[in-house]
Amino acid sequence: MLSQETALWLARSQFAFTIGFHIVLAAFTIGLAQWLMLLEGLWLWRKQRVYLDLYKYWSKVFALNVAVGVVTGVLMEFQFGTNWGALANRAGAVMGPMMYMEVLVAFFLEAGFMGVVLFGMGKVRPWVHFFATCMVAVGSIFSAFWILSANSWMQTPAGFITGADGRFQPVDWWAVIFNPSFPWRFVHMTLAAMLATACLVAAAGAWHLLRRPDNRGARLMFSWGLWLLLVITPIQVVVGDLHGENTRDHQPVKLAAMEGSWNPPPPGEGEPLRLFAIPDMQAQRNHFELAIPNIGSLYLRHNLTGTIHSLNQYPRDERPWVPGVFFAFRAMVGLGLLMLFFGAAGLIARLRGRLWTSQKLQRGMVWMAPAGFFAMLAGWFVTETGRQPWTVYGVLRTAHSVSPVAPSLVLTSFFAILIVYLLIFAIGLWFLLRLLGRPPSHDEREPNAEVAEQTGCGITPQSIRGRYDA
Repeated sequence: MLSQETALWLARSQFAFTIGFHIVLAAFTIGLAQWLMLLEGLWLWRKQRVYLDLYKYWSKVFALNVAVGVVTGVLMEFQFGTNWGALANRAGAVMGPMMYMEVLVAFFLEAGFMGVVLFGMGKVRPWVHFFATCMVAVGSIFSAFWILSANSWMQTPAGFITGADGRFQPVDWWAVIFNPSFPWRFVHMTLAAMLATACLVAAAGAWHLLRRPDNRGARLMFSWGLWLLLVITPIQVVVGDLHGENTRDHQPVKLAAMEGSWNPPPPGEGEPLRLFAIPDMQAQRNHFELAIPNIGSLYLRHNLTGTIHSLNQYPRDERPWVPGVFFAFRAMVGLGLLMLFFGAAGLIARLRGRLWTSQKLQRGMVWMAPAGFFAMLAGWFVTETGRQPWTVYGVLRTAHSVSPVAPSLVLTSFFAILIVYLLIFAIGLWFLLRLLGRPPSHDEREPNAEVAEQTGCGITPQSIRGRYDA
């Protein structure tokens, strides 16, 4: 017989599994939408055919990503409604309108122009098609805006009161939406989505350059991907630092877990930079700690003697799972430094005139293909696990947010979702690798050309190409 504690663990695990898969697709949608907007804008500006070929190449990937994301999103909403009814009952008046705005403003804006983006090339004027691409890109940003606003409110709740029935009632929507952590989370997540896409674009270009160094489309993918890493990664470092300061002020126990700080340093000394440690929650200390004295204070307080709150200043039942938060944070930072390294290495290779011939750089970039997504997942693990044991930080515990559902039903639904997700992702990954495995070329077909030929509607690849080139 499964206990209620087991049911809570299963519900949390189910949510982590579904959001972990879906967030990758959502972030890829954001990044790809901006990438497609950039490609079509360059095509209209420079009139170089290679940009149009790349647009068609990546629009197929975009369509596949959206299709898989719709399936996973529906199942994610199902498990949320089934397992977290108590949270919806308590916080629905605050979170419900924000989720509604995400659907009304963002999803319909994005979905409304999706058909034009995927099937309208050659059937509408070029500027109309570009406008549709821009609207899809803007819609993806709006979607992130509302989702992250709702999540940030759960991290740093503001602008509400608790009624006599225990439900949260909004009193200041400006404070609810633009809660203390929202600006940093929104920018941090948007940049993370672009970095993840840049890694994959550069990796795809590198893969094809290793086989055909003269492929112009592959060169542009590799070059643009490295430029984006070089430009965006330093901005992400600055935003991450500001986000860390916000966490220090509003969720100090999470920051303590990220740093593995169990006790304050001796008087006159600053926080160390812990490169490695094995946190022990029972002993309330770190094992095998490797640290550099005082350096932690440099990025935590911007001096060498500043301190932060320590884990032992909080009751045991208000601490998150420290080992997970500690290692996930280092994984995120480590992968971010790798992205910065590859961006800088690309710049050096350009200056030396070896960008197209440096096979070491290209092979390394191929291995970096999933790095942005792994870094993003590590960051979300820090965010969500570090918030525990709270669902709405400081006011509603996770144990009080779960639905009164039989543990056996949670386990059954978990297995069902697990099977569907793994199947859908296996199929999606297979198609993705097939799409990316084919090099971009001047012979890229229009998105709906094959269907047009089969249906005999009078539109051929040549006629579409002629209309759009005109």
